[in-house]
Amino acid sequence: MIKMIDGGICAAKGFVANGIHCGIRKNQTKRDLALIVSEKKANAAAVYTTNLVTGAPLSVTKKHIADGTAQAIICNSGNANTCNANGIEIAEKMSLLVANQIKIAPEDVVVASTGVIGQPLDITPIANGLPELASGLSVEGAEFAAQAILTTDTVAKEVAVEFTVGGKTCRLGGIAKGSGMIHPNMATMLVFLTTDAAISPAMLQKALSGDIKDTFNMVSIDGDTSTNDMVVVLANGMAENDEITAEGDDFNEFMKALNTVTVSLCRMIAGDGEGATKLLECKVSGADTLEAAKTVAKSVICSSLLKAAMFGADANWGRVLCAIGYSGAKVDINKVGVFFRSAKGTIEVCRDGAGVEFSEEIAKEILLENEIEILVTLGDGKYESCAWGCDLTYDYVKINGDYRT
Repeated sequence: MIKMIDGGICAAKGFVANGIHCGIRKNQTKRDLALIVSEKKANAAAVYTTNLVTGAPLSVTKKHIADGTAQAIICNSGNANTCNANGIEIAEKMSLLVANQIKIAPEDVVVASTGVIGQPLDITPIANGLPELASGLSVEGAEFAAQAILTTDTVAKEVAVEFTVGGKTCRLGGIAKGSGMIHPNMATMLVFLTTDAAISPAMLQKALSGDIKDTFNMVSIDGDTSTNDMVVVLANGMAENDEITAEGDDFNEFMKALNTVTVSLCRMIAGDGEGATKLLECKVSGADTLEAAKTVAKSVICSSLLKAAMFGADANWGRVLCAIGYSGAKVDINKVGVFFRSAKGTIEVCRDGAGVEFSEEIAKEILLENEIEILVTLGDGKYESCAWGCDLTYDYVKINGDYRT
């Protein structure tokens, strides 16, 4: 049984965190440096962006966790440390500063950065801020860490669950940042996960790589794949369950817990898209293949025209069919059905690829809610999928028109 609990990134045993404003960001009310530390060295796994332009922290992190272990995560916001001549040097210095401060090896530090691309990152504020950051590490610091990794996000994103593996109570928690430049092909923006479950590096990687296909890879805000996307999970084994080293009941329980956390974070990310007023969830059923279901769901969620219609609470179901038609999935359009659903009710707008009579007034009431489900049926297949996104508003253009200034 999976139980939702408080604690975020520090819900699992042996993890502490903190977040401060060190001076990377001009706005002194916003925290811009986060640190997460495990009491003992943890097994580690990660997934990264597929963008050919990648932030220097990703290269350093890949090298540091090549042995499948890590003990700390340092992350700054306000500067992506991407496309900088000395980017690798700065990322390595961040690792060394953390290592010296908390007395661990530099190779046991995961490094992440988020913010503006192509701007030099000065190590000085990070170096000056680390003593305060490290001295304030605590279980209660989870919230501060969640705040410190944000950029254009309007709310912190954190979640945690409790579950049982081999008779032992385990916990898994996470924090995420992500509001714009979100259309991942591996993971999404920055997500940090921690657990006290004992699981081998190989199985931890298998769990994470398997999970993202149906969670983070199914989120889209604006169709842009970031240069700094990374999801990292640390497992310190302090729950003292028998280590998960192969597939089976224990691995399945771990996967359920992981999926509960990642789906929750996906919804938070999509609902907090830049300028967004609504969370959109497209649920596709009746597909002949899983790939077709996923392709259709993602295509609908990515449609700028549909996103704009949802902003205006316009039940323009033709835009759903249009997105299905150009998705590339093999679909019999004459079998497609579409419903819109929210807390205000459900309304059918399309059956067998053609419109049906419906009340525009009722449809508008349904679409005025801040969480909208777009239900698509494709026919007689057994496969289904879900994708998350948000509406497209005037504020999205406003935010990105002066992102640097």
